[in-house]
Amino acid sequence: MGIRSFAAELLLPAALQPKHRAPAIETAPKPEAASFAALSDKLGYLSKGEIKQIREAYKFADEAHLGQFRASGEPYITHPIAVAGMVADWRLDAQAVMAALMHDAMEDCGVTKVELIERFGAPTAELVDGLTKLDKLQFPTREEGQAESFRKMLLAMARDVRVILVKLADRLHNMRTMAAMQPAKRKRIARETLDIFAPIAHRLGLNQIYRELQELSFAHLFPWRHGALDKAVKRSRGYRRDIVDRVHKDVEKAFAASKMKVLVSGREKTVYSIYRKMREKHTSFAQVNDIFGFRIVVQTLPDCYLALGVLHQLYKPVPGRFKDYIAIPKPNGYQSLHTTLVSPLGTAVEFQIRTEQMHAVAESGIAAHWLYKNDRRAGGSGDAHPLGAMWLQSLLDIQDETRDAAEFLEHVKIDLVPEAVYVFTPMSKIMALPRGATAVDFAYAIHSDVGDHCVAAKVNGEPVALRTELKSGDVVEIVTAPGARPNPAWLNFVRTGRARSKIRHFLKTMEQEESRSLGEKLLQQALRAEGLGLPSTDPTDTEANALWHQLTRWSGNRGRGELLTDIGLGRKIATIVAKRLAQLMAERGTRPDAVTLTLGRYAADDAAPSQGGVAIDGSEGASVQLATCCRPIPGDAIVGYLGRGEGLLVHTADCHNGKRLKERDPERWMAVEWAEQPVRAFETMIAVQVRNGKGALAQVAASVSAAEADITHIDMDNERDADIAELRLSLAVRDRHHLADVLRTLKRSPPVVRASRVKP
Repeated sequence: MGIRSFAAELLLPAALQPKHRAPAIETAPKPEAASFAALSDKLGYLSKGEIKQIREAYKFADEAHLGQFRASGEPYITHPIAVAGMVADWRLDAQAVMAALMHDAMEDCGVTKVELIERFGAPTAELVDGLTKLDKLQFPTREEGQAESFRKMLLAMARDVRVILVKLADRLHNMRTMAAMQPAKRKRIARETLDIFAPIAHRLGLNQIYRELQELSFAHLFPWRHGALDKAVKRSRGYRRDIVDRVHKDVEKAFAASKMKVLVSGREKTVYSIYRKMREKHTSFAQVNDIFGFRIVVQTLPDCYLALGVLHQLYKPVPGRFKDYIAIPKPNGYQSLHTTLVSPLGTAVEFQIRTEQMHAVAESGIAAHWLYKNDRRAGGSGDAHPLGAMWLQSLLDIQDETRDAAEFLEHVKIDLVPEAVYVFTPMSKIMALPRGATAVDFAYAIHSDVGDHCVAAKVNGEPVALRTELKSGDVVEIVTAPGARPNPAWLNFVRTGRARSKIRHFLKTMEQEESRSLGEKLLQQALRAEGLGLPSTDPTDTEANALWHQLTRWSGNRGRGELLTDIGLGRKIATIVAKRLAQLMAERGTRPDAVTLTLGRYAADDAAPSQGGVAIDGSEGASVQLATCCRPIPGDAIVGYLGRGEGLLVHTADCHNGKRLKERDPERWMAVEWAEQPVRAFETMIAVQVRNGKGALAQVAASVSAAEADITHIDMDNERDADIAELRLSLAVRDRHHLADVLRTLKRSPPVVRASRVKP
């Protein structure tokens, strides 16, 4: 196996520079071939029957795009042919090549999916449909339409990865030929490519496409910056030629002496990667000293580590700059050894060491499954398809939890971050998470049930907060409890789209269930005031189902559950719905029951005679909230305000804020009462005046603890030099009697002058 000269590569004419170099924007694209001959030369790996099918697809696409031209003036068919050519370079199957030829037929030419199924079969039609935008649907904003189009494409990609391979080839060719477009459109497409398509290519291991998409996007978004850096890179080739030549010769001699057969090739950072490094490190171009590097391709996996030894004997390694991506591959399947060495002239030079198979996966990623499955000489195992499979599956998981397209796209963008940390479960299973991931992200990565019920975490055997960011090499253990559930505050620090979507889904589901339960209770009580009972919810009771259907059609809801949820959230008034339901039941011959009517009319107080009372025990969750202005506790006289979309808000009967609301909106007030056995403690606020002195706060805290109450928050005034200081304590107490015990205990404490409950 020969050794290719890196120095010679640097001196190649511009026309022969590596393909990932971005062309200047001003350069007009060369004319594309508009005939099938341009594609047929690449189809030798397919059978004659498959090539015949592809020819039919070409004729179909040519007819569909007849009379259409690109912005550059070329016939539109040149674009599908170019895309199909890239797909054929990856050796994808005939269905993918046909889909590439017809990928714009449904969107631009009015061709239907049924027509494609009849002519080319369902699999090809599904691929084309997955590539088609949703332009025929109307969305309120461009952003919503774009989000829905991405969602459709990503879900189609999760079901069949060929969709995204064709889509990336389509986007790459569009990016190469955007010179004739308006500047504003170029920038919009380039930004979309940089934010979505380039990260997807990286996530799937398509590094060659990833680099070129980044480079082209940068060139269109910031042409002046790109041009200046490009010139600087070209100038630096001449300045650094001596370093490159010397390092190359030294490496060549070292491997020849060790009798190892290797392929040594040079690589140059793209302009965009240099620009990003300058931005991140706040450095100038002159300070970026690893523009050039070397790639060592060896024959077997053990040779990777032998080659590493040869290099470390040749030059001194830079401490902390060695990474073993062979033992721990990146999430997209990338494997290599990375080491940075100090050259004889004192500059840092990075080396990547990998086998031929690893190199195939590193450049082609998920496409290596087709490209190398029949080429054993290239080291292909034919088993590269699972690359990225975990991320593709996570798209389906996120979709199950998230129906909103914009929210789905937000979660996906989070998961496209390429940098990762590698952590271990207690059973030594390795897991890759995005940089900045927390213990909660880890819990949801294991299983959604673990995440939903996690209460604590241990990292390397030590208890840590759930928001603790994980580092590579951490061993993480999650502690769960059956009654635990997600905390909304977790959304402030979780990093993965999976965790975020699972938490949001759980909270929405819980809120809906609680609101539905409250709505059913309110409607039942309001209906009791009409002397009637709630109709059956048994799906086999046809008469009751017809009644519910009639009621939901009147209310504008899609079903009984949605109507009850709206009542629980205060979007609909239970009394009005009950009166309509009573009317419908009367039309069907149902008469009020005298006993029920009497109980319903007189069980409640005068404030809301038609709705009855709701018992509050502290287990209601998001559908029932205790007002923060008056902080009611069991034993207080209370009333309930049914807010618009906020559920039931409970105030004390003497709360000034509550009284003002009642004057403004009297029909939304209803009677509520405390349950006989509340299930939790309730927060209230007290004011404590103490004599300033050493240990005063400690004595107050000891008194509260002696009364079996908990302090949840403390506020102090700023007059530190005054003789008397006022403390405001938030306490968790069982009821009014418990609060009275706390106040009596506090008043007996020596530093306490006065203690009382705070009321609005």
